[in-house]
Formats: sequence, structure tokens, C-alpha cells
Amino acid sequence: MQLKTLLNRVHPVKGFVYKKIELIEDSEKHNDCRVEATLRSRFGSRGYCSGCVRRGPTYDHLPVRQFDFVPLWGIAVVLMYAMRRIDCPRCGVKVELVPWATGKNRLTRPMTVFLARWAKLLSWKQVSVVFGVSWDTVYDAVTCVVDYGLKHRDLSGIRAIGVDEVAYAKGHRYLTLVYQIDHGCRRLLHISEGRTAKSLLRFFRMLGRERSAKIQYVCSDMWRAYLKVIRKKLPEAIQSLGAD
Repeated sequence: MQLKTLLNRVHPVKGFVYKKIELIEDSEKHNDCRVEATLRSRFGSRGYCSGCVRRGPTYDHLPVRQFDFVPLWGIAVVLMYAMRRIDCPRCGVKVELVPWATGKNRLTRPMTVFLARWAKLLSWKQVSVVFGVSWDTVYDAVTCVVDYGLKHRDLSGIRAIGVDEVAYAKGHRYLTLVYQIDHGCRRLLHISEGRTAKSLLRFFRMLGRERSAKIQYVCSDMWRAYLKVIRKKLPEAIQSLGAD
């Protein structure tokens, strides 16, 4: 199977085609090579404005950019593409929006998810060494995936929560953790710095008044700051207290 066929199978890009696939070898480094996959827009297609996400005519082309893609058989893969600038009637001249990357980020979306998944199994330093990227790149990938998950998560139907604190550093430094503990759904909902009343109040502000009113059961320890907030925000909820 040719690499172009493989890329079209695992990563088809609507409105674009893989023009050329090359294996580039580094003459100075023994056995060091990468795959460069050059993309172009389909003939007659219009790009999307990155401002209003509407199609517009091409104004000009920028120099070719590299985007890091998921490695194949331990070989680095980069997508090569000369970004178009779109003459948008609403926003003016804007760089186009491409489906495989966001803004000026060099990582493709598949590579972002790839690194973030490995970061769940290995330390971020190990991930950076194994896949030849910087620690900051791994951090950015994890942050991007977490932000996306938080933005798109469903917070409806929460009926039972658990509140606890955890020490994460010397000098009595704590985090407040709030979990959903409904039957069939166990997940972390919120992390907040400290273990004060304000720490727990941040959770209820995030959840919103309407969703908070549907909580019927609360499990927490006897920490006074937590009890004060729970009495105020969930006066009708049944509370189960554990040891402090």
C-alpha cells in the first residue's frame, strides 16, 4: 500500500488532496529520516476565513508551513502546505482556516490527541523523549485536549456529588476536588486551589444555579468551610458526612 493511499485512508482532508509524498533522509544523521506529505487545495475550491468561517476567494499564498503528524513505524511525518489568505468581504484579508490544525499551532489535531493519550500512560518527559518533541509541546497537547473536553462535556443530570480535599505539596497546600458519584457515572467534575469556602464556591459558579438546584445528595467530610457552602447552596440535599 502506498503512503498516499494510507494517508487518504486514515486522514482524509475534505477540500484538499495529498499532492506528493516524499521520504527525506538526513545525510548528516545515520538512519534519520522523515516523511513529508505535501497538500494542496482542490482546484476550484474556496478556503474558509479564520475570522467568520465563511468561504471566500484566495488573495494570495503564504510560504509553505510544516505541521507535525502522527509518526509511522517510528518515522516522523509532517504535512506541508502553503496557507492561503482569504479575501473575506466581512473580515478583510485573513489566513484560511484549515481542518487539520488550529491557528498557529504546528501540531495537527491527530498528533495533539496522540501525544495527550500517551501522556496518560507515561510521564510527559518520557513522551517528549520517545516521540522527539519538547516537554512544552506535550504540555500544550494535553492542555488543548483537556480544554476541548471541558468545553464539550455534558453537565446535565448530576444528582449526587462528593467533595474532598487533597494535599499536593509541602506546607499544607491543598486542592478541593468535586466528583459526580451518581450510579453508573463516576467522574471528576472540578478542581480548585485551596480548601476554603471560596474554593468550593467556584464549583457552584461553574455548574450554574439551575444545574446546582438538581443535586440531591452530597458526600463530604466535616470540614467547616465545605459545610458552610453546602448548607447555603444545597439546603434541601441529603448530606452524608465522613471523618475529617
